[in-house]
Amino acid sequence: MAPRIDHVVTSGTFSLDGGTWDVDNNIWIVGDDDECVIIDAAHSAAPILEAVGDRTVKAIVLTHGHNDHVTVAPELAAATGAPILLHPGDDMLWEQTHPGVAHDNLADGQEIAVGGTVLHVINTPGHSPGSSVLHAPDLGVLFSGDTLFAGGPGATGRSFSSFDDIIDSITDKLLPLPPETVVHTGHGDSTTIGDEAPQRAEWIKRGR
Repeated sequence: MAPRIDHVVTSGTFSLDGGTWDVDNNIWIVGDDDECVIIDAAHSAAPILEAVGDRTVKAIVLTHGHNDHVTVAPELAAATGAPILLHPGDDMLWEQTHPGVAHDNLADGQEIAVGGTVLHVINTPGHSPGSSVLHAPDLGVLFSGDTLFAGGPGATGRSFSSFDDIIDSITDKLLPLPPETVVHTGHGDSTTIGDEAPQRAEWIKRGR
């Protein structure tokens, strides 16, 4: 049974540092007809659970701890029995949204096998300290959360973020991937490593 990727978009708000913004979030579901992993848990559980169907959910993987990516993680965990995985570098952000709620730790280098593929966890600090991406080499796909978008790196103008760190993360860990690697982002359109790599110098100039 071949692995597949399902895509759900939910809408809501992102809040940090006293501001609130309307956002549309991408949720990615990776697996086959029997089991899957949910990547991010934004805003509304119902459309995510509808896309999952009767499959076994092996994990709810959060690319980082900002509230718009973790909103319904406990609700999804209760509905599916799956563990919530988040890098501990973002525990302070998790606590802002779900104080006292436990999660399991996501680790750099961790491998998550699901539905005939393997997701490789890469910690990419910058947008937040615990930001992590998931690389599925056999699918030729990277799930980048808010680390890399079509057109550049994720935002670094708020608490717990660092422009220098995100540039280092992208340069050292993501741009060396095959140029044809499809990048499925946390918001907006997908891109490829090959489309983004030539823009690095412009990102740095813009960011400075």
